[in-house]
Amino acid sequence: MSRRIDIELTSNLGDGTWTWRAAGARQPKGTVAGTLVPPGEVVGAVLRAEIEVGLEGIEVLTLASAKPARSPEMVEGRIEVKGTPKRAPDVSVMLAPGSAKRARRGDDDEGGGHKGRPGGARRGGGSGGDRGDRPDRPDRSERPGGGAGSRRPTSRRPSDGEGRPTRGERPVTPASTVHRNAMLATLRPEQIPVAEQLLRGGLHAVRQAIDAQNSEAKAAGKPGASTEALMAMADELLPSVRLADWKDRASVALNAGKEYRLRELRTVVNASRTVILDEEGRTMAKSLHESLDQRTTALRDEWLARITNALNDGRIQQAVEASIRPPEPGTRCPAELAVRLSAAAGEAMTAELPPEEWMRLLDTVVASPVRRTVKPAGIPVDEVARQAARHASGSVPALAKLLGLRIPPPPPRRVITERRFSPTGG
Repeated sequence: MSRRIDIELTSNLGDGTWTWRAAGARQPKGTVAGTLVPPGEVVGAVLRAEIEVGLEGIEVLTLASAKPARSPEMVEGRIEVKGTPKRAPDVSVMLAPGSAKRARRGDDDEGGGHKGRPGGARRGGGSGGDRGDRPDRPDRSERPGGGAGSRRPTSRRPSDGEGRPTRGERPVTPASTVHRNAMLATLRPEQIPVAEQLLRGGLHAVRQAIDAQNSEAKAAGKPGASTEALMAMADELLPSVRLADWKDRASVALNAGKEYRLRELRTVVNASRTVILDEEGRTMAKSLHESLDQRTTALRDEWLARITNALNDGRIQQAVEASIRPPEPGTRCPAELAVRLSAAAGEAMTAELPPEEWMRLLDTVVASPVRRTVKPAGIPVDEVARQAARHASGSVPALAKLLGLRIPPPPPRRVITERRFSPTGG
């Protein structure tokens, strides 16, 4: 299910993607296709994002300008918080925007460590932290916003079925400019500045550059450039520029192979449908599409095997939980497996099951794709469990029959309309 958060653009990778992080925090963070970024946005801009969390991490669905504007103090970078001074020596606290929790943690560390842990001792033992496995990453005490304490190490989680780096470390995707440089080399001198602006931000960037140039010329008392002629040149160059830009991204994806993130591979494949491909481009697009099909098929098979193995082992809770997180948003369980999963969940929800376990399984069933076909065998003799069953009867209709209630109708289908921004800005 999608939800909305505010994100901050942290850098433009130059390959049609931007990096982002949650506004005012270090986590979560990731990358977003440049086609979703509203025209004119720059590094540091805070946008309202609609995201979806899946097996691969966080995927940004849409982006829009955030309504609340930053205060002048926050635009400056940070504000000084002055309050009742603590015991000597006095401490001046500099609070970065939106990071009050981080500043408080750093202040606690400077004052003698976390509460209940004298001397700033860390969980897991030791005050210096063993970073032998990550020598290139500085200690938190050397980084802005960090104190003497450190977080508990985060275990690695699978991504695309092929592994993911430790949270907080984003692998840098290599960029290529071979095809862009080759395209620019074929242009006339007067076309190169226009093509460079198209590479930066599409037609919108060309219009902005023309307006800025004409404003400077007007202030200097000089004649401005012809907007119509330059925009006509930009329209003529746009197909070639977009093809060269896509080929650079496609060549990186092909060279990286399985090391290339699945989400980014899907973005490149989808972008191939928005450009006019030549013979070389069609060959690259075909190879990328085959690679995407192979990897998504492998993920789907792995997902179904995880559900099947859990059912075979009698781990009903784990089987239903696995069904909630498909590798692709539109992936569905085969009918035969869905029937088996629904029957197993219903048989497991007996009146003899401890109320806590029964309600935990109920919460999982409510979030699963088979919730409307699950028929619980019974409800524990517990008022809290019966109350939970009443609340869930709209999602699990069989519960209404056990409670003697009228079976509610199925909920209406929700249609989400997404607004996507043109990569050309035109």
